[in-house]
Amino acid sequence: MTDFDPTYGYTLEKLLHIVPPPQPEGFAAFWQARYVRAMKLDPCQRLNHCGRFHPDYECYDFSYRSTDDFEIGGWALIPKHMPVTRGVVVGHGYGGREGPDFDIPIQGAVFLFPCFRGLSRSRCSPISDNPSYHVLHDIDKRDHYILGGCVEDLWLAVSSLLKLFPAAAGHLAYLGSSFGGGIGALALPWDTRIQRAHFNVPSFGNHPLRLQLPTWGSAAAMQKYQREHGNILATLNYYDAAIAAQSIQVPVHIAVALADPVVAPPGQFSIYNALRGKKKLFVLDMGHSDYLRKVAQEKALLSELQEFFSKL
Repeated sequence: MTDFDPTYGYTLEKLLHIVPPPQPEGFAAFWQARYVRAMKLDPCQRLNHCGRFHPDYECYDFSYRSTDDFEIGGWALIPKHMPVTRGVVVGHGYGGREGPDFDIPIQGAVFLFPCFRGLSRSRCSPISDNPSYHVLHDIDKRDHYILGGCVEDLWLAVSSLLKLFPAAAGHLAYLGSSFGGGIGALALPWDTRIQRAHFNVPSFGNHPLRLQLPTWGSAAAMQKYQREHGNILATLNYYDAAIAAQSIQVPVHIAVALADPVVAPPGQFSIYNALRGKKKLFVLDMGHSDYLRKVAQEKALLSELQEFFSKL
């Protein structure tokens, strides 16, 4: 049990009326310039068979070079019994990733599972892999804040995928949960190579509100830093997933929770509400928690995702 109400007193109706914060001056130019710089890099991607057996996929260790010379590690799954016609980059939560997921229902897809800088296979000193410290890395430097580098890691994962599997061009998707969902919302407006996306309980939405709500998640570290060091919104306003989501042009399927002690639902719904293009909502009873209907809801969600990505 939490020592606070993980619904924060919000009903579904109230959640659906939350609006994103105002866009800071130069927001789009800030991200567009970063994307242009990232696209000048050769990711020097590499695949090495990892020896893991699966009946439907060849499993590879995957690595590439990102911005600031970060070496990003992860996994790749290549279908055994059909040609590659689609490509999917899959993000992860703040707990990192210990291996690939084999149950994503997208036929004919090659899957890349990069670990964002500082986490899991991309651990790198002096970045801490503890979420409470990772989320604060260079937070006092707007242009060097860690989340921006993670967005660039996503873009360069897409570049790596297209170099390895050019047949997937025009049929690319991104899936991200929690931390990875927020990174996806920040990345998608500027990268037109991605045609569809799914965010699951996405983080980093509506920072001014997140800083006010009790939580067990990374926002708690931000709140403590704010109390000790003063205003951090000068940086965070440029890394707000709800602000960025307003500029996403492609269809997005999004699963958001009515209660969540780690990523507050008002932040999640801020991202959904901000989307101006085609979007599909899936409402979970809870996020980052076990609950009575979890297995049934996860099964229903996978079924929806199969339909949503059949159009990729």
